[in-house]
Amino acid sequence: MLDAIQKRLLAEVADLHEVPEGAYHIRANGETSEKNTTANIDIISKQDVSGIDIHIKPGTKKESLHIPVVLSNSGIRETVYNDFYIGEDADVVIVAGCGIDNCGGQDSEHDGIHRFYVGKNAKVKYVEKHYGSGDGEGKRILNPGTELYLEEGSFMEMEMVQIKGVDSTDRKTTAKLAAGARLIVRERLMTHGSQQAYSSYEVELNGEGAGADIVSRSVAREDSYQKFDSRIIGNVPCSGHTECDAIIMDQARVLAVPQLEANHVDAALIHEAAIGKIAGEQLVKLMTLGLTETEAEEQIINGFLK
Repeated sequence: MLDAIQKRLLAEVADLHEVPEGAYHIRANGETSEKNTTANIDIISKQDVSGIDIHIKPGTKKESLHIPVVLSNSGIRETVYNDFYIGEDADVVIVAGCGIDNCGGQDSEHDGIHRFYVGKNAKVKYVEKHYGSGDGEGKRILNPGTELYLEEGSFMEMEMVQIKGVDSTDRKTTAKLAAGARLIVRERLMTHGSQQAYSSYEVELNGEGAGADIVSRSVAREDSYQKFDSRIIGNVPCSGHTECDAIIMDQARVLAVPQLEANHVDAALIHEAAIGKIAGEQLVKLMTLGLTETEAEEQIINGFLK
């Protein structure tokens, strides 16, 4: 059974206040806590390493899968491998995410390696949220790795969110898209204190008509550091767009490295990057409405990261 801290973490990373409907696999402190399968979504524990295989039958519609991870004991370090096999013409929502509450002196770390095999004409919405809490000296470390293999005509939308409490993260995402496949990524990130966050995306557009749209919005505060590294490779007639938009505050540092590689004359690729502080006129406008400078900053940041 989940304790109060673990339930609070679940609410933060997966918006779960009770056991969800549909398929789910909840991992707590390195062990399976709760699990449920459906007629169309099967969850099988791996035998050789920690992790699960998820099989979603072709044609599955309007079903969801929740696979959150929570760590509430200090000193846990784990690597988990999850493989997703999404059948042709399926249309599903997958909610992942990891929450770490560390009140001890040892570092706690979760490294999740996710591989997605998305069948022809399938649609997947994937939500991954990271959250950290606790007043211990031990760090909260999350290093997610994601591999995407999108077959013809498939579509995947990824919402990647990290707003609070994670001391160190190194997110690596790679994708290979077949003809007509499309990938959309929306990343929202905030760092503070001495936190460090690295995000890298490498997308290969290998099939004619494939497309990718990768957008990161971030806020770096205090003494934190962020690096956003995005590379789109167009090998055929295709379209790709990558964008980094960051607000920098205090003594923070941000590095944006957008990369485009066109290997075909009809590969249409675009990159955009903008890093800057909050505009003074925005603060003044809100302060004339009665907000303090701090309240005005928070209002602007919350709107920016929505």
